[in-house]
Amino acid sequence: QVQLVESGGDLVQAGGSLRLSCVASGDTFCISTMAWYRQPPGKERELVATSLSDGRTYYPDSAKGRFTISRDSAKYEVYLEMNSLKPEDTAVYYCMIDTAQLCAGPKYWGQGTQVVVSS
Repeated sequence: QVQLVESGGDLVQAGGSLRLSCVASGDTFCISTMAWYRQPPGKERELVATSLSDGRTYYPDSAKGRFTISRDSAKYEVYLEMNSLKPEDTAVYYCMIDTAQLCAGPKYWGQGTQVVVSS
């Protein structure tokens, strides 16, 4: 079992920045991929950024150039730096970790942190 706690969500003006944090606890030795997803109001959850255990990162077009994912593997923490925020970035942001590669386990999700970007 892995527990995830996100923090850092806030109300921010368009063009502003936020840094989200997620700390994992429990069976942290199983963690490989760490990622951030978001769910805008009335929409499906979507991928925002992925950090693989080998250091590679992946971003969808909506996040490229504005969002940066980073991780501190020693602390089992993952971060999402968001710059040039737009109203359409308003969403609940979720941290996800994958334990399939190392422990044949499931994905775990945090409880979410709300980001609201005002125009």
